[in-house]
Amino acid sequence: MSIIKELPELIQAEVITKETAAKIQAYYDGKGSPLTNKLFIIFGILGAILVGLGVILILAHNWDQLSRIAKVFFAFLPLVASQLICGYVLLRQNDSVSWRETGALLLFFAVGASVALISQIYHIPGNLSSFILTWIALALPIVYFMRSSVVSMFYIIGLTYLAVLEGYWFNSSLESFLLCLGLLTSILPYYYFLYKRNPNSNFMTFHNWLIPASAAIILGTIQHNMEEFLAIAYMSLFGLLYLVGDLGFFSKQILRNNGFRVIGAIGTMLMLLGLSFDWFWDDIRKAKFPITEVVTAPEFWAAVILTIIAAILFAGYLKRREKGDFKPIAPVFILFIVAFLLGFVLPLTGVLINLSVFAIGLLTIREGIRYDHLVILNYGLITITALITCRFFDTDLNFVFRGLLFIFIGAGFFAANYFMLQKRKDNELS
Repeated sequence: MSIIKELPELIQAEVITKETAAKIQAYYDGKGSPLTNKLFIIFGILGAILVGLGVILILAHNWDQLSRIAKVFFAFLPLVASQLICGYVLLRQNDSVSWRETGALLLFFAVGASVALISQIYHIPGNLSSFILTWIALALPIVYFMRSSVVSMFYIIGLTYLAVLEGYWFNSSLESFLLCLGLLTSILPYYYFLYKRNPNSNFMTFHNWLIPASAAIILGTIQHNMEEFLAIAYMSLFGLLYLVGDLGFFSKQILRNNGFRVIGAIGTMLMLLGLSFDWFWDDIRKAKFPITEVVTAPEFWAAVILTIIAAILFAGYLKRREKGDFKPIAPVFILFIVAFLLGFVLPLTGVLINLSVFAIGLLTIREGIRYDHLVILNYGLITITALITCRFFDTDLNFVFRGLLFIFIGAGFFAANYFMLQKRKDNELS
């Protein structure tokens, strides 16, 4: 630290006293270099993973030669050892992030290994879903007691994997959805704690991506027999995520740290592109929706609840936005509901969706130029290119015209980026 080198001169000039200089020296000695601290945390986490895998491999190699009592002993040994380490960390190294993360991660893997080994020793029936559920349920207290962001991340990944196992491939059910939603909700208090303690940390950034991604995957587990309403639910969810990403704290983050906004924007556009084909709207007009089945369908209530929450956030967005600053993706979830209702009677709803995607692409390009932001500019260009690519597969245009169209789009990519970079260079020179 440069301030340490200046301490003798500051003492000689009587700017600070020797006692103050000693306190400053002790403070920076204890704090250490930020790079050193990050490396210590990273290598501590990697060390914990390698130690855990090494123990599992050694036990697996000699497992068949052990007696049942020995097997039980070795099944609980990693668990007891990692708990002792965590106890030492809480008593002696509670302020050290690297110690807490390493001890918590060891305990996390020890819990999973112990559950698996005991189940194997005593032939306890179960499947992969029940094992994952037991593991992450036992791991949740580790997150809060050890204040471990790494275990929190593994927890989110685990419950998301559980959602895929329980709710996809024709296994979807309301119970699976509520279970996974409850598990995700249980980690939100720690997410808030992480935001209050260290909002600009890498751990916070990872959570900013994992939580919205997990929510999007979990929503798919609710699909039952009214999957058409799931389109509204997903569109409202992505609109909600995008609007959360525009709230105070998240709006100040650079784009790569704002997973809510990025996932919301990309998810919205992917939904619109997927629904720009006529097959979905043909199915809508042919399908029958008895009111008694609609009001009891979990997809319908998911769509209603998510739309209400997103609408509340959108109302707040309209109040706080600056004049002339309007994000084209923000109201898409509302417009889509209107299009969905029109889809029951209008055969040209797919055309409206295509026009909406094209308009959003143009407005996004305009926003990128206005804020001199290459990522936003190219996102708008990619949106229009993706729309044209989708029409490539369901139109009868000849290949020459299609080829010329792609050449024109490619030239537009090059020209837009060239002029944007040239504009930046001219501004720097001036």
